[in-house]
Order: sequence, then structure tokens, then C-alpha cells
Amino acid sequence: MTRRTVRARLTIIYCGLFMATGVILLVTSNLVLMNTLARRTPTASAPLTGVPPEGTPAPGTGPMVIKQTFHAFNASVLRDQWITTGVIMAVLILVSVIVSWRLAGRVLRPLHHITATARRLSLSNLHERIALAGPADELRDLADTFDGMLERLQHAADSQRRFVANASHELRTPLAIQRTVLQLGLDDPSPEQLARVRGQLLEITARSEALIEGLLVLAQGERGLEEVEPVALADLVRQVAYETPAEAVTLSVDAEPFDVIGDEVLLARLVGNLVHNAVRYNRPGGEVDVRVSAQGLLTVRNTGPTVPEDRIGELFEPFRRMDRTRTRTGSFDGAGLGLSIVAAIAEAHGATLTAHPNPGGGLEVNVRFPGTRAQPRLRQLTTTVPAGREP
Repeated sequence: MTRRTVRARLTIIYCGLFMATGVILLVTSNLVLMNTLARRTPTASAPLTGVPPEGTPAPGTGPMVIKQTFHAFNASVLRDQWITTGVIMAVLILVSVIVSWRLAGRVLRPLHHITATARRLSLSNLHERIALAGPADELRDLADTFDGMLERLQHAADSQRRFVANASHELRTPLAIQRTVLQLGLDDPSPEQLARVRGQLLEITARSEALIEGLLVLAQGERGLEEVEPVALADLVRQVAYETPAEAVTLSVDAEPFDVIGDEVLLARLVGNLVHNAVRYNRPGGEVDVRVSAQGLLTVRNTGPTVPEDRIGELFEPFRRMDRTRTRTGSFDGAGLGLSIVAAIAEAHGATLTAHPNPGGGLEVNVRFPGTRAQPRLRQLTTTVPAGREP
């Protein structure tokens, strides 16, 4: 089956419209001419101009001869008119085919440019853009939309490359440490050395498990929500705060009733990561303040080291860490996925995530959940959660 291009279809449409309008115009004009000639032709009862009322008419000037002459003239005029209009119509159709073909090609030229650019693009040259010039028409909008899509694809590809590189590094590091620990332990297989190796291996394994779990949660948050249900955000925040170790800081919760439509497990991870980070990146004797408003605003504020304004955006990227003193002790650091998981879960729930440094040090993170209905306000709950006590 012959493939009919858009250019051919546009040419057929243009020529068809021209032929239809041309035929209607020419046929209408010929019919009007025919009707005019018929009305101007004298009938048998009408007197003929130039014929004497009495007497014998001159040869060749009788009424019948004159009527026949009129009819022959009308027929000749109509025949010549139809022939002339037919020839003109044929010439105009040929011209319209040529003009329509060239016009369709000119109209579709930007589309060919867009198609050629799309075929040429790959992961190695996503930086290229169509940058279509010309009037602000539909094709220009299509090219601009395509350029915007390329911008997003380039950003996603760059993020994926960084993520894969960082994940490979993070997974390779504990494996190298495990191999080193095993080699040192086997060189001196004494009970004390084996006990020390066992503890180090367990610690490294726990780090690897935490990293893999963080990667899975991050992927789930970026994939979106499968099942949603009303989640009491205030109760969830109080539960997470109760389960968070906070020996060196004071953790306070001020929660008003509010329901979030979403995934309870992911929301618990969002709140848990925010609270854990607020406790971890703090100073001894510092404070962590967690609030939930009736308008769906979750705020986690902590004291601690000063966070540079220009580095806040980095905190929500995977595997980014701040070299700050932490109140929580441990022989290995976090994987740098906490706030990136928060950002992915917030986006999956349609929430808006913002952060800014506190004047006296520390960070304030706000998560606003839209499109939910708050529970009837009973009373404002303000509690201080010491370590190991229920709020």
C-alpha cells in the first residue's frame, strides 16, 4: 500500500477546495449568462425592432430569420464560454497543484526540522535544542514544547548518571571495607580479633542494608503512589517523635488534627527522616521543634550549626552530606539519602517542600500538603518529648 504523506494530503485538500469553489463559481457564472441571454432573446409575440409595421420586410430581415440569428448567437456565446472556462479551469487546477505542493512543503518545513532533530538526539547530545524561529504559531509552540521536554530529559539523565555513580561508590565502599576487615581478621585469627572483625562486619552490613533500603524507598517515592488512604498526620508525627532517640536534645511536638490522603508508610518515612535529621544535625542541649497546623503545614525546626543559604538545595539531592558536627555518635555516617527521600515522598503526595536556615543556626523545613480536608479542630496539643517517654 502506497504511503500518503501529510504533504500529499494537504496538496489534495488545497486542490480539492480550489476545484470545488472554482467549479461552483464558473458554473454559476455560465448559468447566469445563459439565463440573461435567454431573457434578452425576443419571443414570437414580441415586436422586432427595425422591422416596419407594414409592408414587406427586406430580404434576410424577417422575424424568423432574426430569431434564428439570436439563438445561433446565444449558442455560440455559451459554447465559447464553456470552452474558455473549461480551459481556464484546467490551467488553474494545474497551477493550484504546483502552488499547493510548494505551499504544503513550506508549511511543513519546521515540522521536518523538528523530526530531524528528534531522530538525531540521543543520551550523548540531549543538550541540543530545536530553537525554532519564526512567528508564534502552532509549530512554534510544538518546537518550544519539545525543547522543554528535552530540558527535562537532560536534567533527568544527568541526575540518573550522578545517582548511579554515587550509588556505585556508596555500595563499593562497604564491600572494600568488608574485604579489608576479613583479610586482617584472617591474618590474626585470635578470638579477640575475630570478635572485633565480627562487630565491624555487622556494622558495615547494617550500613549496606540502610543504603539499599533508602534506595528502595527513594525509588518508590519517585514512582508515585499506588494506594492512598486518609492518614492522621498529627498522630503520625507524635508516634514518630516518640520512637526517635533524642537523648542530647529536647524534642517538642505541637500538632493540630489534619488528614493527609496518601501512603501511611511513606508519610511515616518522610516525618521520620525529617525528625532524625533534625536530631542528628544538632548540638548538645539543642532543640527540635515539630509542628503540624490545621492547614496542612508540617514544620520541623532545629538548632545547630549554621547552614549556608546557597547549599540548601544540595541537601535534597541524593548522597549529599554536610560536614557538620552531629550529636548522634556512630562509627559510620549516613548515606546522604534522607532529605532526597523526603523530597521524593513529598512530590509523590503533591506537597510543597521548602527549607531555609534559622538565624541562630540550624534549619527549618516546611512541607505543605494540598488538597486534603482537616479534621474538626479539638484542641491544640503541645508536648515535650524526653528520651524514652511517650508524648
